[in-house]
Amino acid sequence: MVEEDRYCIDIVTQISAVQAALDKVALGLLDDHAGHCIIGGAADQAPEELKDELMSAVGRLMRRG
Repeated sequence: MVEEDRYCIDIVTQISAVQAALDKVALGLLDDHAGHCIIGGAADQAPEELKDELMSAVGRLMRRG
């Protein structure tokens, strides 16, 4: 879009849409991780470590932007 010299606001709108889609994928992955690894016990870590790891990942996701 930049190479095509498209309107700047249209480019920003597309970037926002891509970021929203990536956030949705990330949240889905975190949901799967919580269900499979934390609740399902598939991970070899203590529950407190798993909680801390999950919250760290959520924190990184939220700090974007």
